[in-house]
Amino acid sequence: MQNEPKSPLPAQSQAKPGLDSEMDPKPRYLAPRYRGAGKLRGKVALLTGGDSGIGRSVAVLYAREGADVAIVYLTPEQTDAEETKRAVAAEGRQCLLISGDVTQPQFCKDAVARTIREFGHLDILVNNAAYQQEQENFEDITEEQFDITFKTNIYGYFYMIKAALPHLKPGSAIINCGSVAGQNGNPKLVDYAATKAAIHGFTKSLAQNLVGRGIRVNCVAPGPIWTPLQPVSKSPQSVAKHGADNPLGRPEQPEEVSPAFVFLASEADSSYMSGEIIVVNGADPSAA
Repeated sequence: MQNEPKSPLPAQSQAKPGLDSEMDPKPRYLAPRYRGAGKLRGKVALLTGGDSGIGRSVAVLYAREGADVAIVYLTPEQTDAEETKRAVAAEGRQCLLISGDVTQPQFCKDAVARTIREFGHLDILVNNAAYQQEQENFEDITEEQFDITFKTNIYGYFYMIKAALPHLKPGSAIINCGSVAGQNGNPKLVDYAATKAAIHGFTKSLAQNLVGRGIRVNCVAPGPIWTPLQPVSKSPQSVAKHGADNPLGRPEQPEEVSPAFVFLASEADSSYMSGEIIVVNGADPSAA
């Protein structure tokens, strides 16, 4: 069995957008037991939310498989982004840092353009940036919160794909990050769960739309993941219990979900898969 931190974890909170470096314990992203096999050699990947959490671990494993990566992140996350760049460099690949806001369509166009200028092409787009804020009562969800949740979690995906599509050739892959909340709902994350359900439907529909171009579109739906999204959006007590009700008795670590993103990016592994949602949620039967 892989030895990962158990619940309960230390109660903690952070101001948005949150940093890996300020979490206790720090999210595990290096996946030391994962061995690269050159599955993405010569590829270029662009990841949103690549500075920390899931995005950081995906960037590292993509580099381990031979890809250069560009990561998008918010300016306050600069120190985390620089740590990701160092981790990618340790795998022998290049990492381009692009700070900005995926809710702005022009920024998304600029991020793709910078990636093309730096690396010459684009083969993999990972939409991972997310916003969430827990609310006990539905009435406490403000219009502003509802708007930024949708603008980040689904509009940002739309903007990035629109910007990337002209550069994606047959054999390219788009991978979206969904959530088990999008399948099962969550009473305290109504707006967040709604966006994740939208991402699932968006993935399946876009896969059908792009199949004739040879571009695969898939989704990974994590369960209770240990990332900065938790301490910036929940009470310290809720953070301490995060993942405790999963049958495994703990939250999952980024290094436990990132291999699914490699699988979906690799034609050697998933050339016949498009429009699929891979659920990574321990042994929870409610996620089936």
